[in-house]
Amino acid sequence: MGEAQTPSFERYRKTEVFRKPTAENVRECELCFRAFDKDGDGFLNDQEFHALCGELLSNSKKTYNLTTEQTDSIFRLLDTNKDGKLDFSEFKTAWFYWLRQVLDCKSALIVVDMQNDFIDGSLAVRHCPAHEDGTDIIPTINHLLDAVSFDAVVYTADWHPANHCSFVDNVKLREIHDTSKIKADSAQVMDTVVFASPEKFEQKLWPTHCVQDSKGAELHPDLKVVDDHILIRKGLDPDVDSYSAFWDNMKKSATPLVSELAKRHITDVYICGIATDVCVEFTSLDAIEHGFRTVLIEDACCGVSEEGIQGTKTKLKKAGAVLVQSAEVS
Repeated sequence: MGEAQTPSFERYRKTEVFRKPTAENVRECELCFRAFDKDGDGFLNDQEFHALCGELLSNSKKTYNLTTEQTDSIFRLLDTNKDGKLDFSEFKTAWFYWLRQVLDCKSALIVVDMQNDFIDGSLAVRHCPAHEDGTDIIPTINHLLDAVSFDAVVYTADWHPANHCSFVDNVKLREIHDTSKIKADSAQVMDTVVFASPEKFEQKLWPTHCVQDSKGAELHPDLKVVDDHILIRKGLDPDVDSYSAFWDNMKKSATPLVSELAKRHITDVYICGIATDVCVEFTSLDAIEHGFRTVLIEDACCGVSEEGIQGTKTKLKKAGAVLVQSAEVS
């Protein structure tokens, strides 16, 4: 039997061959496996896998060269039984998960909390210690929406009831725990208190903002809002805050965002908006935790404090996110 021809991965790009393990798709997977199994022993060794990566990350326009160290690192992750080679079962898992993210990638832009109150209202970030102005990033976000063909666009929005636990004006509505260093009578904006009920939890205090059905809760009028977008409202529970677009801060209740992205087969998320060191950070970290390749668009974000912004970038890099400028997104 002749040697299987090495496939061009370009023919698989943006197809459904990686989405479900149907008989036809498994057959394609097997043909690819045999093509790179040059010695015909039924396994891919490290050299054969390195050749696969070289073909995988090449197209008619550009070749992305991985170092041997990088391919070895990927190889070790895929070699789940740690025998130093990839059998077909391990390769099939890689086919429907890892290769899909490379060749069948779909991207979403998540625009975090570009609301009136955060831009020129009660909690405008330009009045925070970093003095970054939310109006400055609106043209950048609008350009991304015009210039880049994202497969989905998500807008997130704080949508708080009037008695929300994050509002400094509501600090006396709940019992303060004995361990709280800040007491209700002295609590100010950006202080952190410890509430005793409905269970003990820490809460940073903010001005009243983004109250349901208020003007301040609306998306800024200068922000481009595309058709067929996904709107995720968060912070609806009066007794728990919700910085992330995926979960509340106690991880008790999830928003519909994961299911909305999953049904659109999204693999990559690009995140921008307000505030870098609060809701953007929490959303980005949860995106990584849910398995999305996560990109922070630095010049399309505003933050609260310089220290917080730098801390966020450090956390995201450590967690595996990529940080880019908007000009690098295409």
